[in-house]
Amino acid sequence: MTKRIVLSLIFGVLLFSFTSKAQLFNDEVYKFSKVLGYIDNFYVDSVDKENLVETAVVEMLKKLDPHSVYISKEDVKKMNEPLEGSFEGIGVQFNIMHDTLFVVSPISGGPSEKVGILAGDRIVAIDTENVAGIGLTNQMVFDRLKGKKGTIVVVSIKRREVNVLLDFEIIRDKIPIFSLDAAYMVDEKEKVGYIKLNRFSAKTMQEYREAMKKLRADGAENLILDLTDNGGGYLNMAHELADEFLKGGQMIVYTEGIKSPRQDMKATNLGSFNEGRVVIMVNEGSASASEIVSGAIQDWDRGVLVGRRSFGKGLVQRPLNLPDGSAMRLTIARYYTPTGRLIQKSYKGGNEAYRHDLVNRYNNGELSNEDSIHFPDSLKYATLVNARAVYGGGGIMPDIFVPIDTTDYSDYYRDLIRKGIINRFILTYMDEHRNELEKKYLGKKKDKDFSFFKSNYEVDDEFLKALLDFAEKEKLEFNEEEYNKSLTHLKINLKALVARDLFTTSEFYEIINQSDQIYLEALRVILDKDAYNAKLLK
Repeated sequence: MTKRIVLSLIFGVLLFSFTSKAQLFNDEVYKFSKVLGYIDNFYVDSVDKENLVETAVVEMLKKLDPHSVYISKEDVKKMNEPLEGSFEGIGVQFNIMHDTLFVVSPISGGPSEKVGILAGDRIVAIDTENVAGIGLTNQMVFDRLKGKKGTIVVVSIKRREVNVLLDFEIIRDKIPIFSLDAAYMVDEKEKVGYIKLNRFSAKTMQEYREAMKKLRADGAENLILDLTDNGGGYLNMAHELADEFLKGGQMIVYTEGIKSPRQDMKATNLGSFNEGRVVIMVNEGSASASEIVSGAIQDWDRGVLVGRRSFGKGLVQRPLNLPDGSAMRLTIARYYTPTGRLIQKSYKGGNEAYRHDLVNRYNNGELSNEDSIHFPDSLKYATLVNARAVYGGGGIMPDIFVPIDTTDYSDYYRDLIRKGIINRFILTYMDEHRNELEKKYLGKKKDKDFSFFKSNYEVDDEFLKALLDFAEKEKLEFNEEEYNKSLTHLKINLKALVARDLFTTSEFYEIINQSDQIYLEALRVILDKDAYNAKLLK
């Protein structure tokens, strides 16, 4: 009898608790519904109820954390494309200058390249509709050129030195969005390769393995992995990439939340880079999946991290679909490195303070002076092999700090970039000089390749004068002192942009990295075995 009473009491408490929570939830839903009904029935003016509800949802999610967000039905597909690794269209990189649509380059293997579209072509009509001189925007171009695979679009091309318009019928197809920007051999003697990833998409590991296969064939045994400004992406891709460097059974990352039980993600025995030196480049733009990879490598003393403290995005979002085709990404757990460090930085100060965190880091000197960075002992952890001191509290602090380089930075150089003057000038320059550049550096002779360009192409005085004249026409006042201060970096940047237009983004980075201080430090460490090993034992 006593047992029955006890069981009845327990059941009654649980039922009451469940009923109370359900009733509270229903009351809240009813309250929201009543407010919306009152507005609809009694408000003085007509209202857009759909917009009203969306605003309420957006504001509701803002109260939770900075990464729980609402996504309108119009934006759902757009947001998924970069991570899914492809979209459907004609496959061109384009730019709009002087209200004219320029083809910067056709995407390799895409439908435009297959029909003969060339870099420098001007698209003046799409499906007989004039698109020149109409106030064209990027979105207007997307609306006209993107479309379902298999559909046909006709573009009319104005080509330099051709007196008639050229019509091309293009069958739209799947166009890849690459997550790998560059892969090349850095030092053949020391067998060092370099790979740069810009995101973690569905195709990232496929791209990485293809690049790594080529580097291995060229003799690469050591690797610089560039994750600077890589904002993250799919968790499973971060898991697979970290797995390349770790041994079977080693923890890569675990997730945990109040309503999400702990989930461990460990390395398998399938990694292809268990041996050899590894240096990972990170900075304040490295987030999420990038922090998972770099945190795991650091915690297991598998490689050296070089750069600046990463962003600190360690919240797990689950996509949840809503009835009207919209969606939300709701935070359900947190990421932790193998030592137990929380990757997520604090957001207790609210969303506004969170968004300004990087600006505050700069103003506080954290990006330029390692001594400005302070970690309390309560956030101190020990790595799992050599017991080195590492710190939690948000973001991954690298083993070697590289201050942000402002020595050759000036307001004049900033304005050349910020106002888009350099990009527009390069577009004009390549349009006028493409034929001669291609004949000189992309001729039929095999020796005229990128190495020939890298050794022989120079940004000369004539080139620079043309840029300055162009900038003056764009209403940018010349400042000789600031120009001279930034000249070395400016010339490297210009050469890199020409290389990108003639070759690929890989060649762009091979040039631009010559002035990247994080890269130069990564190179120094990986080439010096003693310095590399000393960092892992510190």
